[in-house]
Amino acid sequence: MQNLMEQPAGGYNPEVNERYLPARDVWERYGVTSMTIGRWLADPRMAFPRPIYMGRFRYWSIAALAEWERSRPRRTPEAA
Repeated sequence: MQNLMEQPAGGYNPEVNERYLPARDVWERYGVTSMTIGRWLADPRMAFPRPIYMGRFRYWSIAALAEWERSRPRRTPEAA
């Protein structure tokens, strides 16, 4: 398997050029805890993107997170 940090000869490889967020940044992005992310991953209805693992650390594709955000229904402020 190719190392994600290596650039292949001959050009662009989306897997290598993809940008990733570590778990802590994902928690902060959504204002949730690690436990909530675990629940989202376990719930197929959420369709939350799967992380990649580097050693024991989890990283999420920024593009996959953005796509997931676009797929979620928008909340509208309720009229008072």
